[in-house]
Amino acid sequence: MVKGIEATGIPVAHICTIVPISKTVGANRIIPAIAIPYPLGNPKLDAAGEYKLRRKLVEKALKALETEIDEQTVFE
Repeated sequence: MVKGIEATGIPVAHICTIVPISKTVGANRIIPAIAIPYPLGNPKLDAAGEYKLRRKLVEKALKALETEIDEQTVFE
């Protein structure tokens, strides 16, 4: 789906837990997430920690959307 959306000219940031799979399916802007059962969180954190973690990932994804790329890029 990521490649289909980007084919229309809309950039996509793919937040994922397994980067090699994202590369295989052709995602261009890849943001590594936390873990398979909790891609955008960590249940061991308190509410404030969860918020901070999620905000960081979303900000990284927004930065990826703003970035011009020529090839698949992993935003660490």
